[in-house]
Amino acid sequence: MSCNNSSEYGRFENPRCENREGEKRFAFIKVGVLGFVFVLAACGNAFLLYALWRKRKRNTRTQLFLLHLCLADLVVAFFQVLPQLSMEITHRFKASDFVCRAVKYLQVVGMFASTYMIVAMTVDRYNAVCRPMVSFLTGSFRRYVAIGASWLVSLLFSTPQLFIFSLQEVERHVYDCWATFIEPWGSKAYITWITLSVFVFPAVILLYCQIKICLEIYLNMKRKTLQSDKTEGRAKGISSTMMKTVKMTFVIILLYTICWSPFFVVQLWSVWSPSTAPTDGPAFITIMLLASLNSCTNPWIYLYYSRAN
Repeated sequence: MSCNNSSEYGRFENPRCENREGEKRFAFIKVGVLGFVFVLAACGNAFLLYALWRKRKRNTRTQLFLLHLCLADLVVAFFQVLPQLSMEITHRFKASDFVCRAVKYLQVVGMFASTYMIVAMTVDRYNAVCRPMVSFLTGSFRRYVAIGASWLVSLLFSTPQLFIFSLQEVERHVYDCWATFIEPWGSKAYITWITLSVFVFPAVILLYCQIKICLEIYLNMKRKTLQSDKTEGRAKGISSTMMKTVKMTFVIILLYTICWSPFFVVQLWSVWSPSTAPTDGPAFITIMLLASLNSCTNPWIYLYYSRAN
């Protein structure tokens, strides 16, 4: 039956054709949004790299963390968003088995590195606000150890991707980059582990640090109020610059949580209750796109706070 038909009772549309037309329109929308996200993430993080390079002579500890966060977000842009955009256009993975495994590996490296760099930056802010003497004495050493550890753990924790994904024949003479799990528990164990290590455990650390930072700031302000005539010691411990950095870190954490929490909820839902999970349609695609959008936000947050008074 053709898509446009007529009868003696008038013109009517084939419902299957309407669905196909709707799918095509939605596919175009996905390609457009993914393209926009990629351009925004790549250009935004490249611009931030340039801005940090210009300020390299007066580099601060926060700018160093942001530099590595920017690099992690570029990994996400080029190895997560861009391959997904390519897949939406070609509908299949058009490369070798080596490229398949490398891309899937780097996709998770970017997720881990971006998350752990936010954690490292937040812990550094926690030490600066709540443990200023320790931070002053060991700050530089801790900073480089934290950044190195974030990259190392990200590289190590992503290695299962090299063995899970491969180029497989999905139809006769048709190949795609697919995952293979040990049945029946492999996918559940792996997705649960990824969710815990990339999102849940970091979220607990971030929440603890932010609560302690806010409590310390509140107590500091209270001491200033009660001892307004004393301007030495802890009463002057939290400067306006530090407060601005704390606010920036909080906004980065907030947007990270908003962007990624729906993604991990749906991922867990899809492996533990696949019959009820929304694994297709506009809602699912929107959640996937929202996760990718997080790589666009960090450079603009920094640029906003670097200009704020």
